[in-house]
Amino acid sequence: EKFLKDNEDKVPGEVKTEVEESLTELKEKLKGEDTAEIRTATEKVATVSQKLGQAMYAQAQGAQASPGPEAGAPDDGQKAADDDVVDAEIVDDDKPEAG
Repeated sequence: EKFLKDNEDKVPGEVKTEVEESLTELKEKLKGEDTAEIRTATEKVATVSQKLGQAMYAQAQGAQASPGPEAGAPDDGQKAADDDVVDAEIVDDDKPEAG
């Protein structure tokens, strides 16, 4: 619910409605004691939540694919971010040394 509320401007209307309906259904089932119905409603919320994530991911991909105001010009922000990259080697101190 919180995720949906925080991102409602990024979610297509039909997906938002579907998520809200499945959450309402789950809340109703939680008032009862039928574990099978609760499990089914929980699985439905999980499935619909995946649609929510997919819709947001697709929208984010579309936003990245659209060219910026100066198409073809180097992005200074990206260049600055690249300057912060550090090469590192992972060392596992727990393994005994070979030899």
